[in-house]
Amino acid sequence: MSSSFVRAIGPAVSIVLPRPRPQPVTLEGAHVRLEPLVPALHGEDLIAAFAEDHAGMMWDYLFQGPFPTAEATMQWLEAIADKPDPLFFTVIPKATGKPAGVMSLMRIDPAHGVIEVGGITLAPVVQRSPATTEAEYLLMRYAFEDLGYRRYEWKCNALNAPSRVAAYRLGFSFEGIFRQHMVVKGHNRDTAWFAIMDHQWPAAKAAFETWLAAENFGADGSQVASLSQLMAAALPGRPSGAGEM
Repeated sequence: MSSSFVRAIGPAVSIVLPRPRPQPVTLEGAHVRLEPLVPALHGEDLIAAFAEDHAGMMWDYLFQGPFPTAEATMQWLEAIADKPDPLFFTVIPKATGKPAGVMSLMRIDPAHGVIEVGGITLAPVVQRSPATTEAEYLLMRYAFEDLGYRRYEWKCNALNAPSRVAAYRLGFSFEGIFRQHMVVKGHNRDTAWFAIMDHQWPAAKAAFETWLAAENFGADGSQVASLSQLMAAALPGRPSGAGEM
């Protein structure tokens, strides 16, 4: 073997590690406000919003729920509040001013600058709305710009087609399937992994902000440009995972 052979060990990392841990901050947007989850403050409205999902479909791919009673739902909210990881936020759409869901930053790894968004539990009233898209944007911006993380992850049941479509729409790249990764509610879960990197964030941020701008929506709420179109132009060549179901 030539003495000039160089072993590949990856590029040097220039950012300072570890990165700060996320804190229970309030994040404000045009359509939504994210507040640290406080069951005594948010719980009753969350329970009422979740109850509108009469078929219980919003819980299908989640680790918990549906809950048999309002008391059981409150117990779950109390169990997940005030934890550093996962760190839960309440989703409050400004159109109503009432809590309509929760989401978290989780599997937080300051030593390597890696963080995941998860625990996304949204009532029907806020699903597929600008408020939920902006909530995702606010958490992503917080992770990349305020905390300086290198990698932002999204994971879901590989059978959860809407979640996989949402991940790609939000700028994530499909990375693969972890087979027999978990057992959830007595069923096997293969997990689809998605991620977006810090160097992709400026382009993704521009796509988010173009989509969220008031001029991108007609008087009837219709979109001039979809976020999927904007992200495809901003981050070309990303694997979507659509063919890996």
